Parts: sequence; C-alpha cells; structure tokens
Amino acid sequence: MKLYRTSKDPILESNQRYYRVSSDWDALINRGDLIDYLTSQIAPGNETELDSVLAPIGSQEVWAAGVTYYRSRTARMEESQQAGGGNFYDRVYNAERPELFFKSSAHRVAGPGESVRIRKDSKWNVPEPELTLAINSKGEIIGYTIGNDMSSRDIEGENPLYLPQAKVYDRSCALGPCILIDRELLAGSTEIRIRLERNEEAVFQGSTTLAQLKRSPSELVEFLFRDNSFPQGCFLLTGTGIVPPDDFTLQSGDRIEISIEGIGTLANMVD
Repeated sequence: MKLYRTSKDPILESNQRYYRVSSDWDALINRGDLIDYLTSQIAPGNETELDSVLAPIGSQEVWAAGVTYYRSRTARMEESQQAGGGNFYDRVYNAERPELFFKSSAHRVAGPGESVRIRKDSKWNVPEPELTLAINSKGEIIGYTIGNDMSSRDIEGENPLYLPQAKVYDRSCALGPCILIDRELLAGSTEIRIRLERNEEAVFQGSTTLAQLKRSPSELVEFLFRDNSFPQGCFLLTGTGIVPPDDFTLQSGDRIEISIEGIGTLANMVD
C-alpha cells in the first residue's frame, strides 16, 4: 500500500486504485493499527482520484544519517582533506555510533514537482538520493519514501563543523511522492537510481542498491531514538551511495529524478 498526502484528505493506493482516508495526517501515521485501519478504507464507495500530491510530511522533523555507504565515505574524505578532516569520515564509517544530524523541519521540505534550492554562497552543490524511513512516535518503521538531501560540498569540505550550513536551509530537502506502508525491511536488491537533466539532456546518472548500506535501518533508528523523543514521529534519510563526479555542480533549471523500486519517482527542479 502507498499513502499520499494531498491538499485535502490523505489518499491510499492499493492495486492501482485510490481511496480517500478521512484522518489528520499526523494522527494517521502514528496509529498503532495503521495497516489494519488503511485496509478498512479499501471499499468501492470510497474510491477517488489522485491529484495535488504534497510532500508526505505533517509536523514531523527530518533527520539524516551520513557515511553509511562506502562511496559517501570516500567523497567526504576527499572534500575535507585539505581542512584536516579527511580521516574523520573513515573513522565514522567504521565506528559503532553512526553520524546522525538534523536535516529539516517540515516547512523547509519540497514535495513532488516543487523546486529545491542551492545556496547562494556555495559553488559546489549536489543532490543526494536516499531511502528515507517513515517512523512513528514509538520508534517503529512504518514505511519508506524517497529523500533528496541537498548538499553544499564546498561548505561541508571547508570545515566539518560547517555541516549544518551545508545541509540545512530552505528547500534543502525533498520527500515523496508517497510513503510505501510496509513494516518489513526492503530487500537488499532494492535499487536506488538518480538522473540529472540539464536542458532536457542527461548530465549524470547513477544507481546503487540497499545491499551497499553498511548500517541497518533498525540500527539507525535505535541510535536516533536514544534519549530523543518525536511526539509526531519523524523521517530519517539513510545516506547516499551515489555521488556525482567532483567536477559536477547543480545549476538553476536542472531537473532531479530519484527513483526507488516499489516506491516510485521523486522529481524536482532546481531554483
């Protein structure tokens, strides 16, 4: 089942049909009987059309995990080497404790078809395609969506302490198009793909699989919820295994398409 947030009621997709769900978004995703309740909404008289899809987030915070793929470890070591932080990321990759950081409040998140931004004071910007966990207030993974962790690599590489400025700004995060409701972990063979277009031509494409993710989703969630509470639940981006070459930077007008098997495609333009 897939759950969409719209300008009206949430919409449930099941077997390529859509059903209206009469519920507040925050209350809905924190229901203890979520799957049973959604199943009860699948009825002929409740069918509807899907339109005006928004980012699947209400009052939740968005957090992110870093250095969870070997490719990300290598890229961040290279970008921060001159600042003396090169070995930080290798140590994090091999440490018991993961890197976790606050990424976005709901008002900074772009939804499907909306624009993401690049910082005006940065010259090296990239998207980071990531499987994103939807987590309820009890710390249970209720499903999955697609996340784009926009990053200013020159600011991040200048000094590791600048990470919040490189990661957290208006429209620096995109989520969508839906939440795949499933308490089971996705298979390691699940593929994540990205396509970047400029003037309607591909300028970069890449892919990876969840088998390359070093830390399990449940491990990341356990660390996130240590001495931390999320009354409305939260989202957790699990890191990226796809990094464009060092000579690439996003430009205004570029199109970003991120696809994950079973979830769909999140598409955004760059302001």
